Amino acid sequence: MLGVRFTKEMKHNMKIIQTLITGISITILLSGCVPQNTRSKSSVMDYLYSKSSEAVVKPGVPTLRLPIKVGIAFTPEQTVSRNGQNVWTGAYGKGAALTSVTKSDLLEQVADNFRSLKFVSEIEVIPSEYLTPQGGFENLDQIKTMYGIDVIALVSYDQVQFTDQDYLSLSYWTIVGAYIVSGEINDTSTMLDTVVYDISSKKMLFRAPGTSIVKGSSTPVNLSEELRKDSLKGFDLSAIEMTNNLKIQLDKFKKKIKNKPEQVNIVHTADYSGGGSVSIFGLVGIMTLINLTRRSSGINNP
Repeated sequence: MLGVRFTKEMKHNMKIIQTLITGISITILLSGCVPQNTRSKSSVMDYLYSKSSEAVVKPGVPTLRLPIKVGIAFTPEQTVSRNGQNVWTGAYGKGAALTSVTKSDLLEQVADNFRSLKFVSEIEVIPSEYLTPQGGFENLDQIKTMYGIDVIALVSYDQVQFTDQDYLSLSYWTIVGAYIVSGEINDTSTMLDTVVYDISSKKMLFRAPGTSIVKGSSTPVNLSEELRKDSLKGFDLSAIEMTNNLKIQLDKFKKKIKNKPEQVNIVHTADYSGGGSVSIFGLVGIMTLINLTRRSSGINNP
């Protein structure tokens, strides 16, 4: 009798165990098949105006001593809480393609826009390692001393890849507010943003954004590979738009410093010959040319 009872209890317990194992297996299988949304980002707001900082930033009227020296750098990636731990947002995007090589290429594209300007004497590409997370203007002052730059162009990015049905919208928080974008499954939404600051006055001079949405159609089998391709394409498309906007903003800035001197003080150094001023060497050349012209026409100097 005891043997029969023990056997029934054993069978009952085995059924419970089998049910639990089946349920756990299904859960693991489903969690493996349903991809999670990934996001990688850096932020000028987080870098310059950290909530943890007690210092109040009060921008002044910038004074640009022409020709200026410009630095260009990527802002540090942000940290967020994920599964109870702080992680770099730029490190966990499975499809993210913004490597150090990609960053370098993007910075060169931005630098090319400044190289053609007569009032810019030199361009310095600042390694990301020199920008500390939430370093603020104190960190920029250190970089200014280290590289001797006057103005810095800070490049930030925000990319999300929608691989789940739960979150199909995203807010890009920039220096002037938020951009709201929506996406569908396997879509890749990207934003690049260049913000130019005069370091001494802590004043933003201008900014140039670029956005893109890449429509994806990958299957779970090749999802990681396709997401990486879409990520790189998203950065490329955003960089093209940002570069075009940067050219427009640079033209506007040149007109601004000419037509609105109360907003930007301009000081010409002794070795600057651009923007309508004449260097000492240019002046000597003009006087020599006048004298030669007078001699050839028989006109005596007074």
